[in-house]
Amino acid sequence: MYIPKHFNIEDESVIYDLIEKNSFATLFSQHNGEPYATHLPLLVNKDEGFLYGHFAGPNEQWKDIENQNVLVIFQGPHCYISPSWYETNQAVPTWNYVTIHVYGQLEIVEEEQEVYESLLDMVNKYEKPDSTYHLEDVDDKYIMGMSKGIVGFKIQINKIEGKAKLSQNHTTNRQELVIKQLEKSLDQNNIQIAELMKKNPLND
Repeated sequence: MYIPKHFNIEDESVIYDLIEKNSFATLFSQHNGEPYATHLPLLVNKDEGFLYGHFAGPNEQWKDIENQNVLVIFQGPHCYISPSWYETNQAVPTWNYVTIHVYGQLEIVEEEQEVYESLLDMVNKYEKPDSTYHLEDVDDKYIMGMSKGIVGFKIQINKIEGKAKLSQNHTTNRQELVIKQLEKSLDQNNIQIAELMKKNPLND
């Protein structure tokens, strides 16, 4: 990924926090000799250095993905930045955004208990604390039947890149003007970008 120096996220804790908060990812590999992508939620285990997830069985991307160097993209908030917000219109539009790229080797997980535990972790992550749904309460035979329709995997993380393009290449005054305009919006992407710009740079 092209990352100018002032947009680079160096703080590992910030990177993993962004992965946790934007965990619906895009997984790229070569499939049948062509680029191929699947959109899916992934869990990260920072201590072990792995991403965990599962394919739908009929999605044949998994059949030739092992031993490839795959790319996973976690897309954070993003929004259009209008030159009309600046102190002068002698400028061009741009886009502010945050994204994380993860590279690694994918391994298919065949051990049923490991697949189940990853599913349990995923349900526990996304269900609200007061939810009445608990995967542990679902009939074992039903879980086993449904599990036959998925293919679990884990990705050994080899490299992570983080980019936060948050108007760092503009003056502080201009950044403040952008934040002011973004905060007027009801769009959650705009609001989140404004919040991140206030923390700019993310490595502070």
